[in-house]
Amino acid sequence: MKKLFLGFCLLVGFATNAQKVADQPFLQDSADKFSLEEGEGNVTLLQIGSDRNKAIKVLSSQGLMLPHEKRMRQDVQYRPLVDMNIVGLTEYKGQFVYLTDKAVLSNAWAGKLFINHNIKAPKAIGMGPDFLTMIAGENDFVVFNSNQEVWRSSINNLNPISIQHDPISNQFLVLTAEGLYQVDSALKTSKKVFEANNLKAFTLHDDSIVLGTTNGIQILDRKTFVPIKLDQKLPWTEITTVKSILGSLWFGSTKGAFKLREDGKYDYYASKRWLVDDQVVDLAEGPDSSVLVLTQKGMSKIDFVPMTLAQKAEYFQEIQRLRHIRYGFTSDLAMRTPGDLSTGYFHDTDNDGLWTSMYLAGELFRYAVTKSEDAKQNAYEAFEAMERMTELPDLKGFPARSFERDGYEVGLHANGFSEEWREQYVKENGRIWQLSDDELWRWKSTTSSDESCGHFFVYALFAELAPDKAWRDRAIHQIKIEMDHIMDNDWHLVDWNGKPTAWGKWNPDYVNGFPINVGDRRLNSTLILSFLQTAYHFTKDKKYKKGAEKLIKKYGYDENANRPASVIGYVEGEDLSDKWNHSDDEMYFLTMPGFVNYSFSEEQKEAHFNAVKSHWEVERSEKNPLWNYLFAFSGGQNIDSEESAWWLREFPMDLIDWKIDNEHRKDLTKIEPNFRSQTYTEVLPGDERTLHLHNGAYRNNGGSDGKREYAPYIYLLPYWAGRYVEAISAPRAE
Repeated sequence: MKKLFLGFCLLVGFATNAQKVADQPFLQDSADKFSLEEGEGNVTLLQIGSDRNKAIKVLSSQGLMLPHEKRMRQDVQYRPLVDMNIVGLTEYKGQFVYLTDKAVLSNAWAGKLFINHNIKAPKAIGMGPDFLTMIAGENDFVVFNSNQEVWRSSINNLNPISIQHDPISNQFLVLTAEGLYQVDSALKTSKKVFEANNLKAFTLHDDSIVLGTTNGIQILDRKTFVPIKLDQKLPWTEITTVKSILGSLWFGSTKGAFKLREDGKYDYYASKRWLVDDQVVDLAEGPDSSVLVLTQKGMSKIDFVPMTLAQKAEYFQEIQRLRHIRYGFTSDLAMRTPGDLSTGYFHDTDNDGLWTSMYLAGELFRYAVTKSEDAKQNAYEAFEAMERMTELPDLKGFPARSFERDGYEVGLHANGFSEEWREQYVKENGRIWQLSDDELWRWKSTTSSDESCGHFFVYALFAELAPDKAWRDRAIHQIKIEMDHIMDNDWHLVDWNGKPTAWGKWNPDYVNGFPINVGDRRLNSTLILSFLQTAYHFTKDKKYKKGAEKLIKKYGYDENANRPASVIGYVEGEDLSDKWNHSDDEMYFLTMPGFVNYSFSEEQKEAHFNAVKSHWEVERSEKNPLWNYLFAFSGGQNIDSEESAWWLREFPMDLIDWKIDNEHRKDLTKIEPNFRSQTYTEVLPGDERTLHLHNGAYRNNGGSDGKREYAPYIYLLPYWAGRYVEAISAPRAE
């Protein structure tokens, strides 16, 4: 017990070096989507709005519609409106006002607003103070003041797109595709104040008029109409609508919606993560400071809700437990119907042990911080699943990749595959799934170093942080038998067939067969030394220390491991060196704490720390909180805590693997193709790129188009690691 306590204090001592970010509420964005019913392809969606009662209405080519239960439904609340030909929708003083082919009317104000406009083919309406109303058609327009007509006139080929009243000049502005007109109802004058040939939308914002065009955003001075700026450095330049919402400029385009931030950059909302489709038709302020995005096939309500990082973790914890636990493993959820969580089913992966170890580590950190019994129970459940991975194979410490009940191991029943398909699968992939001795289970073979690094990382953490000695001893036993298997098999993972697995190799002939520039030489040396140090730390069995010393003195493993990460690079004609392997980063950082903290001497610890610091320096541009917090866990200081918190805030609430495309974006600065596969000058926020594990920071495009939901441990582990190393404070309400 004394030894364990000292080890625990050692790790906590490292944890206090990080700068702490106060976990105060931020505005978390998420989307609620509503689609047109199937078979309604002939419905054209035109406008969207919301009133002071929080009602949302959509104007379509077939009348008013409203969102309900994820679908767009016909609005039949006001029966008279069903029979009217509504051609325009606006809001005035928080109430809906409708433009029909015959009149302007509202159901507010006791229905007293009713204007027979006598405009042929009306297209647009705008309203100013005291019910000042302008209606325009293809050539003519009319202005009413409190239901009284004050001026009627015409402009050749007017063909209006939209009308807005400018409260500063007390005049109407009318947009057409060819120009912007100013209409003064008091002086009864109209004039074109700006001419173009590609205008689509406009809004008034501060001292400017913001015009959306087919090729960017044109800014005019609000008083003089003089062009100030043409902005084409946008997520997409084919603008369809522009709105000033809650003090921010929002733009709709043919490839999604985006909001201008205070720093001049854009928050981009595109793909099915955010929208039903990317063809934006209209934008509006919605209930409770939300933003409504109308697209060709439906609408999205983007909510901005105050939330702390801790509350976000609670949200993801519920999803993890509800949809991502299989036999105690962390599991992805595949979906028979893309995007439909009710059709989800569990399946194995090649790295169930690794992903489970990462969730288990998060729960251990949560327990250490909060003493939550729920966290302890979750951790013990996950541990038992991992423990069984060495119990099912009769191979003395060899860990399976996963296990499943016999007959279900390759998705046979879940996907309706035939026995012939299964036979073909085995023929093409080999005997990956082995039958257990009781013939009730299958365990997945061909285990890789990814699994081993996850096991040693979390078993060490378990042995440090689990509150019950009997359970801690079980974790130490796992460390021992897995290390013994590797040592007894000449530094290999040896499978059921007596042969080393493809990636379970730490043998000197294999490791030193790579040039020093190839990452696997440095990585595998680091892994095996960390495993041995971990085994020695908890068992004090000298054979592990002797094994490490042999690899160091005879085969140069310390020299391999202590090379700075900057040596890794392309080697022509050499396997595994065509690009930086970001999955190797995942293994390296999980191995980092054991590599540094369990070093055999202070001199060795300093050398190991300098090596891991060099790797962290290379990875800093990713702003990955897990890398930063694990570096802090290993003694690192000044770990980019603010960047880590940014990553956690920007992590998407929707974990469905939607297809994402950023290739077209013109607001991002591309860089030349490079060894690290970085595409832009800075990493994109998580909610604007494709989902991935902690091994694809620069992967901006891709996805499965809604065929699976990622497990939320991706967020939970870094969050609780951040709490543990004191880089994130407890949640604060203010």
